[in-house]
Amino acid sequence: MALVDNHEAIGAEGAVRLSEASARDFFELLKPRVMSLVVFTALAGMVLAPGHIHPVLGFIAILCIAVGAGASGALNMWYDADIDAVMSRTAKRPIPAGKILPQEALAFGLTLSAFSVCILGLVVNWLSAGLLAFTIFFYAVIYTMWLKRSTPQNIVIGGAAGAFPPMIGWACVTGGISIESIVLFLITFLWTPAHFWALALFKMREYGAVNVPMMPNVCGEATTKKQILLYAVLTALIGVAPAVLGFSSLVYGAVAAALGLGFIWYSFLVLRMPDGDEKMVPAKKLFAYSILYLFVIFSALMVDHLVTTLWLNVGGAI
Repeated sequence: MALVDNHEAIGAEGAVRLSEASARDFFELLKPRVMSLVVFTALAGMVLAPGHIHPVLGFIAILCIAVGAGASGALNMWYDADIDAVMSRTAKRPIPAGKILPQEALAFGLTLSAFSVCILGLVVNWLSAGLLAFTIFFYAVIYTMWLKRSTPQNIVIGGAAGAFPPMIGWACVTGGISIESIVLFLITFLWTPAHFWALALFKMREYGAVNVPMMPNVCGEATTKKQILLYAVLTALIGVAPAVLGFSSLVYGAVAAALGLGFIWYSFLVLRMPDGDEKMVPAKKLFAYSILYLFVIFSALMVDHLVTTLWLNVGGAI
C-alpha cells in the first residue's frame, strides 16, 4: 500500500521517530461521527432488550462498544491512507495530513480492539464480546481490506459491520440473539446502501480517481439510482416491522411509516435526477435525510419502549 512520504520520519541514525500527534489527532483517528452512531444504535439495542443490566455494567458495555468502533475506524484509516490522501473529504485525516504515522495508527487500532473485546467479555458476557470482535474484524478486514476495492457491492455486504451494534447492545442485556435484535440489525443493514450510494453519486469522480469500485462508477448512475430506490423501499418496510411483530406500538409504526415514505420520496427524486447532473442536489438531500431517518427511527423505538413500559408499570400499580 502506497503511503505519502511525510509518514516516514527518519532520525539521523536511521531510526524511525514517533510523530508529535496530539490527543485530538488520535481522537480523530477513531472516526468520532461514525462512533457516535454506533453508540446510539447500541444503546437502542440495550434499551429495547428485555431484562435489566446494572447501570455501571451498561456504561462499561457502551464504552467498550464505542472503543471497539473507534478501533475499527483507526484500522480503516491505517489501511486506506493512500486513497484518503487523494479524496477531498478525507485528505485532512490524521495520517494523510502527516499528523500520525501509519504504524502508530495500526498499533493504536489493534490495542484498542483487544482492550474493548476483552473488557466487554470479562465484565458483561462473551457473546457480546464475540459479536464486537467479529464486527471489528468484518469492518477492518472483510470490508476495508477486501470488499471496498474489489466489488461495487462493497457497501451492501460491508454494511453488516455498521449494523451489528444494536445486536451487540441486545446481547449485553440478554446474553442472546433474538428475532427482535435481528430486525434492529436489518434496519441499519438495509439503510446503508441508499445512504452511501447517495454520497457516492456526488463523490463519484473522487472514487473513480482512487479506483474504488463504487456502484455509480462501475454500473452507472441510472443503475445506482434504481438500486437506491429499491433499498429505500426495503428500509421503509423493515422500519415498520417492530410494530408488525409486536415489540413496538402502532404509534411507532405510524411514525416509521411516515419516515419510510419520506425516504422513498427522496430516493424517487434521485431516480428522476438527470444523469451527469453537476449539482446533485437530490442526492445530497437524500444523504442528509437518510441520517435523520436512522436517528429518528431508533429514537422513536426507544421512546416508544420507555413510554409503553412506564404505562404498563403505572397500570399494574393501579
